[in-house]
Amino acid sequence: MIMDALLLSAQEAATLLGIARSHLHAMHSSGRLGPLPISLGRRTLWSRQELGEWVRCGCPARHEWIQRNIDNSVCKAV
Repeated sequence: MIMDALLLSAQEAATLLGIARSHLHAMHSSGRLGPLPISLGRRTLWSRQELGEWVRCGCPARHEWIQRNIDNSVCKAV
């Protein structure tokens, strides 16, 4: 696993967040995981930088995360 990669697989993203891969997928499916994955060929990858920003913002639900990005809101560190 390359933890300094820009894009992370589901397993790498889950490891970075300290959760199980199945929990990452459950959060993604339910909208609790703010960052959306990127499709690259057949792979589904998450941005390491966006995951870090999402955690620093307190892990808001997807609808709030997307709204913050639209509004270019800067979150306060939690």
